[in-house]
Amino acid sequence: MNVVADNIRASKEKILALEQQSGRPEGSVTLLAVSKRQPIAKIREAAAAGLRDFGENYLQEALEKKRQLLDLTDLTWHFIGPIQSNKTTGISENFDWVHSVDRSKIARRLSDQRPACRKRLNVCIQINLSDEKAKSGTTATHAAELCELTDSLPNLDLRGLMAIPAPTDDEYIQIENFMTLSQLFNELRAKHTSMDTLSMGMSNDYGPAILQGSTMIRLGTALFGRRPS
Repeated sequence: MNVVADNIRASKEKILALEQQSGRPEGSVTLLAVSKRQPIAKIREAAAAGLRDFGENYLQEALEKKRQLLDLTDLTWHFIGPIQSNKTTGISENFDWVHSVDRSKIARRLSDQRPACRKRLNVCIQINLSDEKAKSGTTATHAAELCELTDSLPNLDLRGLMAIPAPTDDEYIQIENFMTLSQLFNELRAKHTSMDTLSMGMSNDYGPAILQGSTMIRLGTALFGRRPS
């Protein structure tokens, strides 16, 4: 019995139902597997079950995983954690996507350090919806300015927005948060035509996120179970 494969199948079925419920075509939502702190064996199980997008929070952990998975040449790697300035070189050189750009300094460093031999780095701007001091992300007020800068940098592709709202089991609050981000996304992509990605929704709230327009959900526990301590 392959628990990971079963979880992926169940999640995909729910995603399809939510796409249909919201009147969107099948495949309009990308499933990003959050593989941080998960063993290599589980990542291989997920890849064997058809997943190709994997999200990591920690650079050194991700580099070791990539080294052990060199035989899986078609995986797409997303950096989804907070970014320290001294990590930008490694992130820019080794990832296909970065979801957590939250300030101009980071955007500039990622662009400057992107290897010439690689395609432009796909970038999402992280929004701190609740202005939580302990959480990364720019404010909605400053999002337009950061999008403008990111869109102008030669080695980055501005793809969209990402947010991690404050955790809550109240579905009405979840909907309100996702609606706010979706509205901001629609406003900004009217000016930035490359924006096609709304990265919102995790294991406990991806249903409301999809119904409010998410195009990429980040699932960890729902696929792999609880992370090893």
